[in-house]
Amino acid sequence: MSAGAAPERRAPFIAFEGIEGCGKSTQIARLAARLEAEGRTCHVTREPGGTPLGEALRRLLLDHESEGMDGWTELFLLAAGRRQHVARLIRPALSAGKTVIADRFADSSVAYQGGGRELGVEAVERINRIATAGWMPDFTILLDLSVAESARRVADRPRAEDRMERERATFHERVRQTYLELARRRGAAYLVLDAAQDEEALAEEIAARVAVLY
Repeated sequence: MSAGAAPERRAPFIAFEGIEGCGKSTQIARLAARLEAEGRTCHVTREPGGTPLGEALRRLLLDHESEGMDGWTELFLLAAGRRQHVARLIRPALSAGKTVIADRFADSSVAYQGGGRELGVEAVERINRIATAGWMPDFTILLDLSVAESARRVADRPRAEDRMERERATFHERVRQTYLELARRRGAAYLVLDAAQDEEALAEEIAARVAVLY
């Protein structure tokens, strides 16, 4: 096997993607609890984040003091955190047979930096290939939500908006459309669900589709 290539895994790597307020955290918690109850060992993680370095980069990237950060700088910081995430957490967990559930992964950069920041999808995908060393999700769940509903949900949160959440509606619409295009390209590796539907119904749809991965 070539260096950096992903070996066969006994459990899947699942990523959740979507624009702000789409309900990823809620559905990830529900899925992990269900899988654990079925006897699966799960590791839930997030991007930016997942490792001490990644969490430090998360604070930097989302802090209001980083307003005006160049889009390429943003992308390279995310890629550095992703590389560490793969090397120190994702790869070891998958190799140990654990199901990894990530709140965002490489496609978030394609959508937010490639689409939202308009850096270009192909350029971001090239950087992702280096950062991930071939370790990509086996399956991605895209919780699709309108930008208007996203803004309403974010406004209802008890905390202040972070740097990404404060971006204009046009930015978030570019992100959403890039995600939908990714889903069209990836075919069966993506599941697109209406995030505006009932939380319980959404959880059941996710569980039914994830069940076939084992």
